[in-house]
Amino acid sequence: MYGIVNQAIEDLVKENFGEEKWDKIKERSGVDLDFFISNEPYDDEITFKLAIAVSEEMNIPLENVLQAFGEWWVLKTGKEKYGGLMEAGGSSLKEFLVNLPIFHSRIMLIYPRLMPPEFKISHKEANSIHVHYYSKRQGLQEFVVGLLHGLGKMYNTPAHVERIESRSAGADHDVFKVSW
Repeated sequence: MYGIVNQAIEDLVKENFGEEKWDKIKERSGVDLDFFISNEPYDDEITFKLAIAVSEEMNIPLENVLQAFGEWWVLKTGKEKYGGLMEAGGSSLKEFLVNLPIFHSRIMLIYPRLMPPEFKISHKEANSIHVHYYSKRQGLQEFVVGLLHGLGKMYNTPAHVERIESRSAGADHDVFKVSW
């Protein structure tokens, strides 16, 4: 993953729990880097080590850490680093979700070595939509749940996210029903 992802985890911890807590998390994770360069790729293992260390240090289930990070990614990192792209995604939660499949195509112009997930949309209803999530990476489904909740908050539209299909249950991809 790119350094911007690891930097966002660091920012989340520092802003909510302080520099000292971040130092403990880095030590617990075994990640011995002083800083992350936003546009440089890093091994995915670093990101997972940091997330696990946050979970252990804060005594919070890993799924909650990933969900909180997903919300943070949208509400802080996304708005600050990609404000124009986020705004171009649509004027409502539903419009953004409908446009989600093309979002990573735009991000790949900034990060050419990005290995993004793929999103597809189905079952477009007045108050819900199905988001299909395909990824080569395992273990980020809860991050996606957080992203979807964060998008709801960004559009002042409280969202309910329900996983209706899961790779861990044998499906070839995850499907989330987002309702508002």
